[in-house]
Amino acid sequence: MASKVTSAVMRQGLGVLGVAIRTEKAVFAIAVLASGLYGGMTVASAWALGWATENAVLPAFEKGDITSGVLWSATLLIMGTALLKSIGVAGRRIFAGVVQYRMQARSRRDVTKQYLRLPLSWHHQHPTGQLLSNASADAEAAWAPLAPLPMAVGVIVMLITAAIAMVFTDPALALVGFLIFPAIAVLNLIYQRKLSPLATRAQQLRAEVSEIAHESFDGALVVKTLGREALETERFQRRAHELRDANIAVGRVRGLFDPMLEALPTLGVLIVLAVGAMRLSSGSINSGELVQVAYLFTLLSFPIRALGWVLAELPRSVVGWTRVQAVLDASGSMEYGSAEPAGTRPASLQVDDVSYAYGDSEVLHGVSFDVAAGRTVALVGPTGSGKSTLTQLLVRLVDPAAGEVRLDGEDLRELAYGAIARSAALVPQQTFLFDDTVRGNVALGLDVTDEEVWAALRLAQADGFVARLADGLDTRVGERGTTLSGGQRQRVALARAIVRRPRLLILDDATSSVDPQVEAKILYGLRDSAESSTTVVVAYRMATIALADEVVFLERGRVADRGTHEELLARCEGYRNLVTAYEREESERAAIEADEQEGVSA
Repeated sequence: MASKVTSAVMRQGLGVLGVAIRTEKAVFAIAVLASGLYGGMTVASAWALGWATENAVLPAFEKGDITSGVLWSATLLIMGTALLKSIGVAGRRIFAGVVQYRMQARSRRDVTKQYLRLPLSWHHQHPTGQLLSNASADAEAAWAPLAPLPMAVGVIVMLITAAIAMVFTDPALALVGFLIFPAIAVLNLIYQRKLSPLATRAQQLRAEVSEIAHESFDGALVVKTLGREALETERFQRRAHELRDANIAVGRVRGLFDPMLEALPTLGVLIVLAVGAMRLSSGSINSGELVQVAYLFTLLSFPIRALGWVLAELPRSVVGWTRVQAVLDASGSMEYGSAEPAGTRPASLQVDDVSYAYGDSEVLHGVSFDVAAGRTVALVGPTGSGKSTLTQLLVRLVDPAAGEVRLDGEDLRELAYGAIARSAALVPQQTFLFDDTVRGNVALGLDVTDEEVWAALRLAQADGFVARLADGLDTRVGERGTTLSGGQRQRVALARAIVRRPRLLILDDATSSVDPQVEAKILYGLRDSAESSTTVVVAYRMATIALADEVVFLERGRVADRGTHEELLARCEGYRNLVTAYEREESERAAIEADEQEGVSA
């Protein structure tokens, strides 16, 4: 079974390397040529060393004299081969690194583009920590073998050249030396089979540790406010210890086999020297030839070790590649048409028999309503009635399972890529701000002037507190806007939508952290602005709902009723109970307190 697993990993790993080679042909070829130069010059250095020993070193010891010509020749031979070998080393490492980092960068870009292309429904099924791991650790691991690969390919030149040189120098010594290589090959094969499953497990655990860490950091507020620090620490520690143990297991295998793989060539050199000494004493070879063969034999062990380095990285590479490909092969991408909304500001909106489900749980059932251009409609309903899901459908973050959402009469699925973003803006309840300035968060890449930014902030009732910040528009708000209050973050996010002058503005309870007076000013300002939009607002407060031209009441994923606030109060019991719940509770509490006081007085 282990053999089958190793063979499968080998085939997959070589396939991954083949992708890189085909993608970066020219750079990889340069790296291999440089490695070949290194291998050739390494073998040439053995010949230069043997020549210098026979023609310069030994005569100097035997005669006590050496001609300058021989000395200069030996020096130039050794220095020349060393210089060319250094050029080969530098070229091999530089261009191998270029191939590796280009492929890693390409994978990260491809994964990120795929994340942006995939619908929100796909993201709902995959934790953020896993997605981060796919774009970082997995992309890095997939191409890890590329660093030693050109060396492993290039040293084949060294292997062949050295073997031929050994045979031509002294076939008997070459035969003695070659006997050791089957043992090295077998040992290397056993090494890879032992290492492969351990390295695979370690790479999987790296990704899992990354996922847990991100989830803990992202939920820091929940962790700290609920006192879960110890539990989260234990959860992270448990998986981190598993990763530690997996890495130790990998290190243990390497620690066992690496010394043996280093010792076998040394043993071979000793055997060659022992046999060579006997052949030297019999006059079959000279001292230079013995030095050359012994040195060549030490070189022959290196290519096998270099191939081993590549093989050792293949399990990690396969795991990383598999996880990256799972993202790149993910289905569910959105298709776009070529239409552009033809209407003028503001836009009209039609929702026609729309249904949507999360897995097997249908949350919207045949929802239909329309919003005339320039009107404000409030979506009202109890928790779980599908309001937030509906807002995502209105800006096509997800597509309906059935029915249509139309903007100015055009099905959103027929609009060109980017057309919805140019026409509509969604401000969610969960506000996200970047670790940037106020200006940067409002403009968010849009080419707008400071006057336009301030105008948007005024409509969002945010200009006052922004003006009081230490650096005004240039104030950095921190990660996720942590230096601002919840209401301030919501108003900056609202200004970010307003500055784009959307023809359709959707507010998903986007002013929930703002006091009612400020909220009323915002909604009045949006309605009376020269840049007015058609507005759909998810609302809970009666004061907010009363500002809408019409109310759509959702209950259990269906439109239970629609009309003005006053009409629904009069005829829809579910609506009346929902929007007056707070007032009724206050009245009941006041009545109970009054009864208690009368009882005390009596």
